[in-house]
Amino acid sequence: MKKRTKIIILSLMIVLLGVTGYLNIVLNNNITPTTTTTTTSMYVSYRNDRETLRDQQILYYDAIIDNESSSEEAVKKAEEAKMQLIENMGKEFEAETAVKNCGFSDCIVSITDPNVNVVVQCASITNEENMVITDAVRSALQIDAKYIIIIPAE
Repeated sequence: MKKRTKIIILSLMIVLLGVTGYLNIVLNNNITPTTTTTTTSMYVSYRNDRETLRDQQILYYDAIIDNESSSEEAVKKAEEAKMQLIENMGKEFEAETAVKNCGFSDCIVSITDPNVNVVVQCASITNEENMVITDAVRSALQIDAKYIIIIPAE
C-alpha cells in the first residue's frame, strides 16, 4: 500500500470513531433515564468511550509518526494533532472540574473546535446557572462565551 493510501485510511478510521462517539452521545441524550444510576452511567459511559477513542487516536498518530515510510509532512501533522488532542484532554478535565465546583453533580465537556459543549446533569438550567457555567468554562479555557454550548441532561 502506498503511504498516502494508509494515511487516508487512518484518517477515515479516526473520523468514523468520532462519528460513533457523537452518535452515542446523541442517542443517549434521547433516552429518558428512569433512575439516578442510569444517569450516572451515561456520564461514566461517555467518559469511558471518550478515553477509548482517544487511546485509539493516539495509537494511530503514533503509527504514522513511527512509520519510516511516512512523509515529513504526515509526521508533522500527526505530531501536531496528537499534541492538540493531549492539550484538549487537559482542558476538558479543567473545565469539568470548574463546572462541578459550581455545585453540579456531574458534567461532560467536549472541545470541538471552535465550540465547547458542556452537558450538565440537571433537568433544566436557569439563566443564573447558565451564566455561572459559562463563566467557569470561560475562565478555565480562556475562550469567548459565544463558543460555549450548555446542554442540560438528567
